[in-house]
Amino acid sequence: MNKLASIISCLVIFLLMSSPGYATDLNGLVASLKGGGYVIVFRHGATDDSQKDVYPFKFDDMSAQRQLSDKGRALARELGAALAKLGVPIGEIYTSQLNRAVETGRLIGGKDVSPVEALTDSGAGSWSAMANPDGKNANIGRSVRDLVSAPPKAGVNNLAVTHKTNVADAFGKEFADIREGEALVYKASTSGQPVLVARVQPGEWIAQAGS
Repeated sequence: MNKLASIISCLVIFLLMSSPGYATDLNGLVASLKGGGYVIVFRHGATDDSQKDVYPFKFDDMSAQRQLSDKGRALARELGAALAKLGVPIGEIYTSQLNRAVETGRLIGGKDVSPVEALTDSGAGSWSAMANPDGKNANIGRSVRDLVSAPPKAGVNNLAVTHKTNVADAFGKEFADIREGEALVYKASTSGQPVLVARVQPGEWIAQAGS
């Protein structure tokens, strides 16, 4: 029992010691974002798994697509409110052509979005299609990287809302575990590939805004 208590005590101390360091990192990220120049790549919010996409995609038919769940919509609204409270300026919002991404982008950014083919589900719902090194997926990966490399207008950050398949195509299989609502924050650069500076869960933005 004493050994168990000692282990628990060490774990609590570790968590207490590590929390301020993480908070400082997120503080620094938010401070940098306030100056603009970043592209934040989001995976769309939580969806209703009882719904299925119909392929080929029918972008104007909501009954033929998997939609955001009520939880996904609520979290996207909270996320948008958090970014606004943190003072993160948002410029262009690019999204997949599928409504779950369009809706996520609108709820986070609070304004109209620009749906583009490069961000539309490159796997058509198939896990086996992720990070395909040849053909269509390779082309989509390059298009996503080009979009993320393009510097935003001065003083703002662009958003890109897409799917896990496209993230894996663009940045590698190690990002195929991206969660719904998770963000990859990239520093845009005209002189080379975008630089990943952070992976942030939606709850972390919201907690930071409430601190």
